[in-house]
Amino acid sequence: MTKILTINDIDSEISSKVYTQDYSKKQSIDGVKIVDLKNFAGEDGNFSELLRIGENGETEGFPGFKISQINKSKINPKAIKAWHLHFKQDEIWFVSPSKSLLVGLWDVREKSETKDVSLRIILGEGSSKLIFIPKGVAHGCSNTSLEPVDLYYFVSEKFNSQSPDEQRIKWDSLGSDFWTPQKD
Repeated sequence: MTKILTINDIDSEISSKVYTQDYSKKQSIDGVKIVDLKNFAGEDGNFSELLRIGENGETEGFPGFKISQINKSKINPKAIKAWHLHFKQDEIWFVSPSKSLLVGLWDVREKSETKDVSLRIILGEGSSKLIFIPKGVAHGCSNTSLEPVDLYYFVSEKFNSQSPDEQRIKWDSLGSDFWTPQKD
């Protein structure tokens, strides 16, 4: 049986640089919902069920959310698309598990219990997830990969180019390093 080591058993020049990664659950943002989807893999490919629509037009799992439009956006390699928010529209985002997209969320709602909380979430990267983004939560994404990523989003309001419900906040308002993958 081998002896258990302590920090005192590590080279003294290195021991001051040793730390433990934080695996605790991150604070969420009020109203944001992340739903894990089942991805069924077989020898011939795979299948993911994205959304179910009830008889009343609401999406199952997201009470009150009715889809008015479905969109796809191609995010080029190294592109950052941020920050934007909506006053009327809620959204649900999806990225194929075979791709990877860094998603940023920032609660800028004045009266929210989670005002000023920001989150970084990876969509894709081997898992199937949906992210529900309520109106007033600023959001954006960064494609840190070397290939394009398709982002599919389901919205509660139809886009109107004459009166767009899309407000902008400068992309680096939380610092340009927000969109850089953390190195560990």
